[in-house]
Amino acid sequence: MKFKLVIAYDGTAYEGWQAQRTGTGVQEVVEGALARLLRSRPALHGSSRTDAGVHALGMVAHLEAAPGECRMSGSKLALAINAHLPEDIRVLSASRAAAGFHARFDTTGKQYRYFVWNHPAMNPLMRHRAWHVPRHLDMARMREAAKYFVGRLDFQSFAANPGCKKNSTIRTITRCEAKKAGPRITFIIEGDGFLYKMCRGIVGTIVQAGLGKFRPEDVKRMLAQKDRRVAGMSAPAHGLVLWKVFYGRRREARGLG
Repeated sequence: MKFKLVIAYDGTAYEGWQAQRTGTGVQEVVEGALARLLRSRPALHGSSRTDAGVHALGMVAHLEAAPGECRMSGSKLALAINAHLPEDIRVLSASRAAAGFHARFDTTGKQYRYFVWNHPAMNPLMRHRAWHVPRHLDMARMREAAKYFVGRLDFQSFAANPGCKKNSTIRTITRCEAKKAGPRITFIIEGDGFLYKMCRGIVGTIVQAGLGKFRPEDVKRMLAQKDRRVAGMSAPAHGLVLWKVFYGRRREARGLG
């Protein structure tokens, strides 16, 4: 019996999604709640691996329960799990999944959002949710820089070394844009997959273009050189949110927004 969960969390207190040797991962906290409900102590398989301090609104995970072990409906299972979770982690929904469903291997794309607070004074209500950039950002320059990230490209210059060799650093980005609402700037990045700290490298570089450190067209050169040292900075983790995970041909969103 397989269940699919959509999970939201504030990543401030966690070392990312995965269970960690040092520190606490969101995955192990949710698995601990499941262990109090199901004798088989099922493992969770997540759709993504968020870094320390990164948040999620639409993390998808699946679990397998022993036959007859869980007789609850999806809505009741979500309520039961939440009763054993801290307030900074919530199961937004739970539902029965097809036997062959896999939260990670069946994904067709993901959407991340990154928030910047562009004002001389930081909004204290956003201090754990957005990167404070006090200097004026040129939106036209940032939107122009963002266009160069769309396509099937080699993103080696924008990813950190995860400690293991990747088979390929080529990814397809289908959307990269910046929207402004007052002092808050939202970067929306969609693609078929992401390298370690790739979103943060992209956002950090775009913001530095907005500050005048790079020309927007410099992104083409950075991509071509395939060297992390030639690109811009990595934006801080706390502004990043895994917003949606897509499945199927129609890229149905398994999150909110």
